[in-house]
Amino acid sequence: MSNQHELINYIEIPAKNMAKTKAFFETCFGWTFTDYGPEYTAFDKSTGLDGGFYQSDHSSLTSNGSALVVFYSDDLEATMAKVQSSGGNVIKEIFTFPGGRRFQFTEPSGNEFAVWSEL
Repeated sequence: MSNQHELINYIEIPAKNMAKTKAFFETCFGWTFTDYGPEYTAFDKSTGLDGGFYQSDHSSLTSNGSALVVFYSDDLEATMAKVQSSGGNVIKEIFTFPGGRRFQFTEPSGNEFAVWSEL
């Protein structure tokens, strides 16, 4: 798919520990990365959206006003188990909301993500 005018195209996320963040996403979600020096690594559309991680002392947390990146899962409980076994920390257990259920977690660099599923 080519770039599309005025659609979200790329996301960049901070990483306190690049190696642990990459290992988490490789193990948990099967991501692959292309390194651009020691302080930047990119992931591609096979993840759902192009993006990258940049070296930073900060984390992306909703409590700090950051946007929340949300994954979709056909099996929420299985995905939560994978997140935990891969080194993620569940910070909000599975809860319901209008239209589905979700949980929220942080990865080894402290960035917050969510995973949702339909009821």
